[in-house]
Amino acid sequence: MVNSVADMLIRIKNAQMAGKERVLVPFSRAKFDVAKILKENGLVQEIERKKKKVSKTEQVFLEVKLDLSRGIMPIAGIKIFSKPSRRVYLGKKDIKPVVSGYGISIISTSRGIMSGQDARKNNLGGELIAEVW
Repeated sequence: MVNSVADMLIRIKNAQMAGKERVLVPFSRAKFDVAKILKENGLVQEIERKKKKVSKTEQVFLEVKLDLSRGIMPIAGIKIFSKPSRRVYLGKKDIKPVVSGYGISIISTSRGIMSGQDARKNNLGGELIAEVW
């Protein structure tokens, strides 16, 4: 799960830096949850689930629309923490603000994937997937 989410985050950042307006990534529930968190925090404009024909089969993709109209890049940096070779877990007291509160952390908790701020509010810890600022 973490590798595919990390891949999606890197695709979004690369598309933003290349000036693309949208990104298509293979759909999964974890990617959709992470994209919802990015949308809630104003880092992406819109997310949509789409079906596309690929070599005689219909596959589901997640279309992420980027907001490049303001002239600034909403995503300045991404740091991936958990990898298949090394998982990073945080307790509820260990969740800190990202870049003095200007960024968000993405945490997989027992109640699903949520931002670090929401995990702190719900007194939950979990696996730190990434930080985005």
